[in-house]
Amino acid sequence: MDTLHTALGARGSSAATSTPPLVRPRRLRRSATLRSLVRETVLTPHDFIEPLFVADGISERIPVPSMPGVAQLTIADAVAEAREIASLHIPGIILFGIPDAKDETGTGAYAADGIVQRAVRAIKDAVPDLIVMTDVCLCEYTSHGHCGVISNGEVLNDPTLELLSQTAVSHADAGADVVAPSDMMDGRVAAIRTALDGHGHASTPILSYAAKYASSFYGPFRKAAESAPQFGDRRGYQMDPANAREALHEVELDLEEGADMVMVKPALAFLDILWRVKQMSPVPVGAYNVSGEFAMVKAAAERDWIDGRAVMLEILHSIKRAGADFILSYHAREASRILTWG
Repeated sequence: MDTLHTALGARGSSAATSTPPLVRPRRLRRSATLRSLVRETVLTPHDFIEPLFVADGISERIPVPSMPGVAQLTIADAVAEAREIASLHIPGIILFGIPDAKDETGTGAYAADGIVQRAVRAIKDAVPDLIVMTDVCLCEYTSHGHCGVISNGEVLNDPTLELLSQTAVSHADAGADVVAPSDMMDGRVAAIRTALDGHGHASTPILSYAAKYASSFYGPFRKAAESAPQFGDRRGYQMDPANAREALHEVELDLEEGADMVMVKPALAFLDILWRVKQMSPVPVGAYNVSGEFAMVKAAAERDWIDGRAVMLEILHSIKRAGADFILSYHAREASRILTWG
């Protein structure tokens, strides 16, 4: 208690003690220039990857109502947006595909002429230096909306691995720079690594959604990607939001299986997980600032409940401060313009 009183006294005013405080942290907050000089976390456009939704069977972009500024895109639209993203010095995008037809086993996911495969080719032709990542999952392509093969109402792990591997290989064949499995099937990183290596893609990195939670923050994404489950939910394969040690175990397994990068999803409600993963991971760590996080900021800003710009930057700084080496975010372009031009 005496120590506490001493500390409080040292920080108090001269009215409380006869000696003014010697340590004044506020000295370094007196001007914007000083604050910038000593800022511990610096956010730049190079920290971002922007998600894009590319859809088959549409003739023009279709806005996503719950995600202002986000739309389902034609391939031509996706190419135009990729050019704009590159012009802002954002290093890459991640593609999600919406086919014009779905079936039980998601054949559109691994078709050589699938929507993502065609989009990858077009974007790499137009903007060759932009990193093109692809989401490797089946949920956008299956008629039931689940991330794997279904039997008797259950998602089967091992039969799904073969389809995920085919999908990853087809993306790499099309020119994807990075494949990103998001399904949370056990063993999928090893299966995909083996398949990629066996098809001449030993240099293609895998970004694993290593700690992906069964989150309620995915709602707007599922509308944008038309991927909501038609029965049940995904809690049988995505992680329980109450668990932390399990996330570290999942990351360890994916590292053992050859993941080149790992990711935590969502970001905001799991910053503690992101911090812990960063401390133990020898490879780069990403975080996905997901659709629900984005939509809440936009909705509150539209109602003048918050300063949307300031809250956006505060959130993105928090994600980087917690340990993200890169951030997948629908805010990427808006934030990059502000960070570049103010």
